[in-house]
Amino acid sequence: MADPKGFLTTSREEWPRRPAEERIRDWDEVYVPGGLLPIVGAQADRCMDCGIPFCHEACPLGNLIPDWNDLVARSDWRAASERLHATNNFPEFTGRLCPAPCEAGCVLAINQPAVTIKNVECAIADRAWEEGFTPPQPPDRLSGKTVAVIGSGPAGLAAAQQLSRAGHTVVVFERDDRIGGLLRYGIPAFKMEKRHLERRIGQMRAEGTKFRTSTVAGRDVGAAELRGRYDAVVIATGATAWRELDVPGRKLAGIHQAMEYLPLANRVCEGDLEHSPLSAEGKHVVIVGGGDTGADCLGTAVRERAASVTQLDIYAQPGADRDEDVEPWPVYPRLYRLSAAHEEARDLGSAPAADADARLFAASTLRFTGDDDGHVRSLHLVGVDAGRRPLPGTERSLPADLVLLALGFSGPGRDDGLVAGLGLELEPRGTIARDREFATGAPGVFAAGDAARGQSLVVWAIAEGRAVAAAVDRHLSGGHTRLPAPVGPYDRPMRV
Repeated sequence: MADPKGFLTTSREEWPRRPAEERIRDWDEVYVPGGLLPIVGAQADRCMDCGIPFCHEACPLGNLIPDWNDLVARSDWRAASERLHATNNFPEFTGRLCPAPCEAGCVLAINQPAVTIKNVECAIADRAWEEGFTPPQPPDRLSGKTVAVIGSGPAGLAAAQQLSRAGHTVVVFERDDRIGGLLRYGIPAFKMEKRHLERRIGQMRAEGTKFRTSTVAGRDVGAAELRGRYDAVVIATGATAWRELDVPGRKLAGIHQAMEYLPLANRVCEGDLEHSPLSAEGKHVVIVGGGDTGADCLGTAVRERAASVTQLDIYAQPGADRDEDVEPWPVYPRLYRLSAAHEEARDLGSAPAADADARLFAASTLRFTGDDDGHVRSLHLVGVDAGRRPLPGTERSLPADLVLLALGFSGPGRDDGLVAGLGLELEPRGTIARDREFATGAPGVFAAGDAARGQSLVVWAIAEGRAVAAAVDRHLSGGHTRLPAPVGPYDRPMRV
């Protein structure tokens, strides 16, 4: 460790955000440009270089966190980049999008604010691109084997990059018109500007990875063709089967799934549309669902100048401090966290009916009512206890011209015929069944990411992509591989 007393003398300081009034006028990332580098060295110096670093265990990638913290503290950015990229293909993605379970597992977090691991990671990744530390890594020779990767989200891209670098010829199939999957059309630009994605795609092209966009696997290219043309197939389509809300009035116009709403806003940012057909401008918006997708809808609606926007969370408002009896260190605790979108809604008064920032906690939707034209106008809700049982006398209604359902996902979509065409078995919860080698019941077909694990974090998707690449390489190479496999298909985050 560079400074043995760093954690005692330096307070935690995070990458500052731009003022809410400024950042809601654009779609740029919320952080102050250049605001991280002046503070990140001292923040990295807070790392205690623990003998047993639980941040490793909390991170499914097994990131070498104390190593690159020490190197950043010493301003050795090239070596820090090498350590970081040794375990993570896309640290600029995780440094912006991951909720940082590594910080929950930081030993310093037992009784102090954790090291800003996520910020240090992002600083290394950005500096690596600026200094040219991340050149393409094409293989020395080709194996003669071919792999089809279905889906270009973080799991698919990680698998494709690892397999291309191992010498296999990889083709990535993407149903949308641009590569990136959820990273492209699900994540708003204010959380991650798409230039970061474009940079990695360019690197992968230079390494030999081929991309086919606007191609629906199972329909435009059939299951039989995939198995006939490629030596292995990796299914990394994500979990796109969204959960529904079965309450009276659901069929009214103006009620949409979050993933119907967010891609249109992203297409406006891409220049495909001048104005989103589902824009929240001038509307009273209610978001049903308290997770990250709901927060993404919140930040998007605020930027679209919604008249008001409220987010419903069925859970009670959590506290600011970890409850050691319920969620002891080092598990990732449920805490009251203020995302950039919630901060914006709070500062701008976007949700006058909310308990805190834009959220109504312990709230369950009862029904929707609409006008004579069949358009939603009100959402009726009730307060609930910890068992989600309605509390008498807590019914109320909110004005609602646009309702967005952000209730999560249950598994891969099945409308394209890919699952049926390949003869894949599904788990009871709707995900693709696989064995300990990530292999499905169909010979040569593997599954990774949310399609098989279920809805999870970007860091788990990348870890699964790296692990399935090792399994595929072993399958193609006769039982051996030099690719790392950071997780197994049955591994799960640390929980109580």
